[in-house]
Amino acid sequence: MPHVRTALIGLSTTIALVAGFAPGATALTTEGDSTPVPIATPDGQISAYIVNVGDGRTDWGQAHRAVDAAQGTVVQDWPQIRVIIVHSTSSDFRTDVVAGPAGRAIESVGATRTVAVKEGTPGTTTGLSDAALARGGAQGEFANTDTEDVVADPREGEQWDMRVIKADRAHQVTDGSRDVLVGVLDSGIDPDHPDLAANIDTATSVNCTDAGRVDRSETGWHPTTSDHGTHVAGTIAAARNGTGIVGVAPNARMASVKVVNDDGFIYPEYAICGFMWAGLQGMDVTNNSYYIDPFMYYCSDQADQAAAMEAVDRAVQWSTGKGVVHAAAAGNARTDLTNNTVDTTSPDDSTPIRRDINEGCFDIPTELPGVVTVSSFARKSSTTLDTWLSNFSNRGLGIIDVGAPGSSILSTIVKDNGYGLKNGTSMATPHVAGVLALLDGQHPGWSPAQLSAALERQADDKACEAPQPDPLNRPNPACVGPVGDNSYAGEGMIDALEAVTP
Repeated sequence: MPHVRTALIGLSTTIALVAGFAPGATALTTEGDSTPVPIATPDGQISAYIVNVGDGRTDWGQAHRAVDAAQGTVVQDWPQIRVIIVHSTSSDFRTDVVAGPAGRAIESVGATRTVAVKEGTPGTTTGLSDAALARGGAQGEFANTDTEDVVADPREGEQWDMRVIKADRAHQVTDGSRDVLVGVLDSGIDPDHPDLAANIDTATSVNCTDAGRVDRSETGWHPTTSDHGTHVAGTIAAARNGTGIVGVAPNARMASVKVVNDDGFIYPEYAICGFMWAGLQGMDVTNNSYYIDPFMYYCSDQADQAAAMEAVDRAVQWSTGKGVVHAAAAGNARTDLTNNTVDTTSPDDSTPIRRDINEGCFDIPTELPGVVTVSSFARKSSTTLDTWLSNFSNRGLGIIDVGAPGSSILSTIVKDNGYGLKNGTSMATPHVAGVLALLDGQHPGWSPAQLSAALERQADDKACEAPQPDPLNRPNPACVGPVGDNSYAGEGMIDALEAVTP
């Protein structure tokens, strides 16, 4: 992950519902309210807010009038999901915006961070219509390598992970389709890395960290302080070009969708922009190796967190409806997500507190409906391809969908346009995004639900067993569930060969 936290590392029978949000997780054991986390928005400080608008015929216009009356500035609005991103220097914005007749158009409002907006307030932006944004074309020349005589790239032999998921055998059938576009929602992709440059679709790359506004500047999507996104991108689609390594789907194109700012944070408005952009640009797959700051878990019984969770979910569901299938990292807190009652890391953009969490608290985006949730596996030894759950990986029966290699993964990095090893569910997830890209290339008419169902159906069953030993000897949540549907691996280890087998 771009900064040191467990979400993005390169290292209930009754569910409390936010409107439109209904994850299928098992109940947590904590009862009662989650620990309040008040977010201060003092006068004169630029604070960021999400405003969720109702679906009435006049609600959209009324909500904008309410924002103006409450001294808010619209930074970006998303009419497709009826969400407005707002900045304000008024301490009373949250209460003022819902006061009066126009405020009745607003379903919820919440601050998105516990600190001032560091990037300032950019110029206002009008909503982006579906028709206004045509999908970008491929950049540069690239020849598909659908051949039985596959020539290995120099460091392919070091990619144990590709052999585990049978990507090396899948490549004997196909390297995937140039028609498939994968959105890498991350810290940016190195634009001139020799293993990536030919596969970056610059026409659909974008920067979302300018306060959540769509920034289409020429270099806005480039990485600045983190090579996390570059490493993720290499696993997905490093080219077969006689250089370095090979990705899971080396013929796929990638859009760099920058949602990680220079301080390493992914605020809700950044992620919303990323998901919406993916849908507007007709992307096929997104990779999401992060959790959304500043909370590891967003709780539906707290107004600010609930509003942010609702808006992100609207963006995820809307883009899914546009044909985008999303893969997301389960997280690196070695936690059972079905039975997690305490969070000591949030809010991570100011001073974390110890807070109790309940059955209405979720790790987003990975626990949102329809998102493929990925756990991480490590190689047991250098002499075998047997794997066990990485000691850092989150787990959870009914939450983990599939597993993938995520420990000691060799991929592309920014420094010297080189290669390096990273660990994390962040590294496991791009293997899944790559297999989804292969699947989509074989079945271009399939829906996200069909693609994710096939991914799970084709996965190799893994039985419950002990995870990789923890260096600190901390106790592990037990693996529960049968072969092919358990808390460590979900439906099992992904299988790239099955994805391309007729």
